[in-house]
Amino acid sequence: MPVHEITDPDDDRIADYRALTDVELRTRWEPPHGLFIAEGELVLRRALRAGYPARSYLVESKRADQLADLDTGDVPVYAATAEVLRRTTGFHVHRGVLASFHRRPLPPAAEVLAAARRVVILEDVNNHTNLGAIFRAVAALGVDAVLLSPTCADPLYRRSVRVSMGEVFAVPYAKLERWPTGLDEVRAAGFTVLALTPAPDAVPIQRLTDDQRARAALLLGAEGAGLTPAAMAASDVRVVIPMRRGVDSLNVAAATAVACWELGRDDPM
Repeated sequence: MPVHEITDPDDDRIADYRALTDVELRTRWEPPHGLFIAEGELVLRRALRAGYPARSYLVESKRADQLADLDTGDVPVYAATAEVLRRTTGFHVHRGVLASFHRRPLPPAAEVLAAARRVVILEDVNNHTNLGAIFRAVAALGVDAVLLSPTCADPLYRRSVRVSMGEVFAVPYAKLERWPTGLDEVRAAGFTVLALTPAPDAVPIQRLTDDQRARAALLLGAEGAGLTPAAMAASDVRVVIPMRRGVDSLNVAAATAVACWELGRDDPM
């Protein structure tokens, strides 16, 4: 595995890795150029196993041996000191391993729905940490796919990928481009749209009927704001996770995990 040493943080060969902490810049750069950044060896290897083609690798010089077993082919491997990495990326890369990958085209929502029994739908979830945690919970708790409203954050943004521990690569996802009318497509595919809300008159999630659970599409909104009235109106059933001690709701990622566990609690392991 040939390794190319980088000494200048402005070297154009590592332009993919510049200013990784600038969310606005990365949002303008990554999706239009069809790339995303993976941080850490574990996440990098999961992306490769999921079939994402690598563009390049960038490692701290003393960690280059961590990738020695990879068949990198024609994909360049760059190495630099910790200081050069910091000046390039804008933060201390404490895992010491980064990679740039090509994105793959997203499947249409109909294709994702056709292969799923249970899905999570997100409206305007634009916090990358929450989004990554949701994908990890979905992967762990038996949900088959995620559908995103047009205003959701990018699941392949570096922080989302890292928080998910690479599970964004394992969970099929698609966008519902028409919102909230796209929920009609979900319903037409045989799903019951369950809107999660703290409303006191909502149905406790553990009391859903077998028919409501059979093909559940769990709909959640952004942290704080929750679901919009339009999305709520487009759902079939409003459901609530009962709270104690005066707590009105959970963080959206925690609520997703609790609701996914409840919907799948009787699934065979």
